[in-house]
Amino acid sequence: MTTTSIAACLGEDFLAQALHRDYRHFPAAVDVAGLMTWDDLNKLMATQRLEPPRMRLHQGGPSLHVGDYTEPVTTRRHTVWRRLRPADLHARLADGASLVLDSVDEMHRPLARLAEDIERVLRTRIQANLYASWTGTEGFGVHWDDHDTVVVQLDGSKHWRLYGTTRPHPLYRDTTQPAEPPEEPVADLVLHAGDVLYVPRGIWHAVAADQGARSLHVTCGLQTHTATDLVAWACEQLLDHEEWRRDLPRLAAPAEQAEVLHGLRKLLADQLADPHLISRYTKAMDGRAPGRMVPSLPYVGPVPADGDLRVRLTTARAVLEVSDDAVTLAAADNAYEFAPAAEQVLRPLVDGQTVALATLAAAADLDVTAVAGLVQELVTGQAAVVGNMP
Repeated sequence: MTTTSIAACLGEDFLAQALHRDYRHFPAAVDVAGLMTWDDLNKLMATQRLEPPRMRLHQGGPSLHVGDYTEPVTTRRHTVWRRLRPADLHARLADGASLVLDSVDEMHRPLARLAEDIERVLRTRIQANLYASWTGTEGFGVHWDDHDTVVVQLDGSKHWRLYGTTRPHPLYRDTTQPAEPPEEPVADLVLHAGDVLYVPRGIWHAVAADQGARSLHVTCGLQTHTATDLVAWACEQLLDHEEWRRDLPRLAAPAEQAEVLHGLRKLLADQLADPHLISRYTKAMDGRAPGRMVPSLPYVGPVPADGDLRVRLTTARAVLEVSDDAVTLAAADNAYEFAPAAEQVLRPLVDGQTVALATLAAAADLDVTAVAGLVQELVTGQAAVVGNMP
């Protein structure tokens, strides 16, 4: 966020009372100035080759044919891309279509910071999609999502009708589809610029810009973590056991198969008996999270000992652990071990700050050359980026 963190916006009771359970509406919760403007959107659409499914138009559910607002261009090397036709785009939008831009956090740094702020609190991968609408026509009709969402209204207003769930915690690949939604909504809300809305997965909802004003909002989707994911990870931890790597006796007698299953069941049960298993899983997923990879051009060689050079982590979910003898960092699917003095270098980076090498060196009472060497390890592991970024 710009002036208010997502943690302050959601409040102290959010994790215990709302997360994965119930919707929450936070009126005028954040200052959205500088997050994403119409000029920013125009620039992205003018300078990026955005094609479905990255950019698409929806009206009443299905996406419109890409030929309705773009034209194919063939280069002299015989590659084909689609060029936007602004006049046709305007016509489709004025006629009731909604514009969707997926993974906008990968293209626009202010929204990347928003996504990272949410990741740092809720500790899961965030994908930010942008939605723009001009009419009361619903882009998707009444539908449900297979992931929780945090919605931030950026400009104008958007009308949300929430109908509740007909299947708790539905999945993208599920054994049963949710029953039809109720006819009457359980909540009828209008979001204005600065409002935040949290919607758990499975809640039927319909959204329209029917308040006489255009609408621009960003929806931050939360990666789902279920018991299936936990057990799959627990099974990975059992690969040290020969029994878990051995071929299954698919052609053996039933008695031999039963004996093998008994041994496997015991190993898995021992894993699930650990009361800290979910915490271990969460920490492991945090350390694996690749974040938003950014090159450090022009610094393709060793990071120079330039005190003005700035550094930040590429991931918002790095795990820092401190002992008397060492400091360990798990970030972007790599693990690092440093001397205790490195804590003062790593702590502000793990907290999401972008910091000059000289500032880090002064905080840790190290010289800039030593800090540049530490940062080089992180850049090599794709856990950090350096440059003159803000």
